[in-house]
Amino acid sequence: MIKLINNDNFYSITFFLVLFLIIYLVNSFVGSTIFERIVTILFVYIILAVGLQIFMGNSGILFFAYIGFMSIGAYSSGLLSMPVKMKGFVLRDLYPFLQTISIDPIIAIIIGGLFTAIIAAILTLPLMRLKDAAAVITSFALLMVIHSIIVGWSAVTNGPRTFFGIPKVTTLELAMIFSFVAVIIGFIFKNSHLGLLLRATRDNDIAADSIGANTVYLRWFAVIISAFLAGIAGGLWGHFITSFSPKSFYLKETFLIISMIVIGGSYTVTGSIFGAILVYVGHEGLRWVEKVMKFSDYITFELVGLTEVVLAIIMIIFLITKPKGLFAFREIGDTIKKKIIKISRT
Repeated sequence: MIKLINNDNFYSITFFLVLFLIIYLVNSFVGSTIFERIVTILFVYIILAVGLQIFMGNSGILFFAYIGFMSIGAYSSGLLSMPVKMKGFVLRDLYPFLQTISIDPIIAIIIGGLFTAIIAAILTLPLMRLKDAAAVITSFALLMVIHSIIVGWSAVTNGPRTFFGIPKVTTLELAMIFSFVAVIIGFIFKNSHLGLLLRATRDNDIAADSIGANTVYLRWFAVIISAFLAGIAGGLWGHFITSFSPKSFYLKETFLIISMIVIGGSYTVTGSIFGAILVYVGHEGLRWVEKVMKFSDYITFELVGLTEVVLAIIMIIFLITKPKGLFAFREIGDTIKKKIIKISRT
């Protein structure tokens, strides 16, 4: 028990468990379908933010292809869980061996995450040798490749058209459970031996190599975990929305997720979580304002893209004033632990 309390992860994980339960209780108190929808998607975005932090925060490499892995999870899990009769209607050219497969949606979501991790393992190993601008450019190119395949592979993805017929199984409770598991994975990886070595390569790759850190395989392992969480998030999102198209997983979503990491702080799991909460709540608020202004009788001109413009300006301000984000280096658990120790000594 003493080891558990002294563990660096304990206070942070406990804090977010309490925070998630508070959010859940607030939703129960509000009792609004719209609010529940917002909170459910918020938990999905927390999974995405934590997943991206595992690679981007610990390696220091901006990774544009991340949303592409979310799309793989969404399409693969949707394909596995879609009813057989619906497949004949939505995907008429689907390969025969996939036409008769229809499994439990939750199992399909987990398989989708594992499948995404396998695809990431195959595609990203050569990229892990790159760094700086070359790594960023190739990750963006990988996003374009994944997007082009999804748009062009009509037999499996329905091409650029809407992919629909997915059973709706993602509930607030399910999203919250997966989100909390993602938080645990994020903290465990950060404080693990591999996480420490990966951050060493981020801060000084030459010094890290001198102590035996294999930069390529450390990055590769981190990106596989990130892709797994992205695939899980994609599956949860797909089984909540139930219909989507390739444009749901491209530049707009990429910018949204990266802004969460930048504003919250890429170096900490706490930063990624609070970044996801702040940016997504702000994003929904700005969308509401944009909608009100659009149908207002007092505003005669139309403001297109107000949400994206405001988010871009906020991100620029944060990059100038707080380049490391709101939670630059300290996790919330570190602060709580220090305060508890201080109180116990007084």
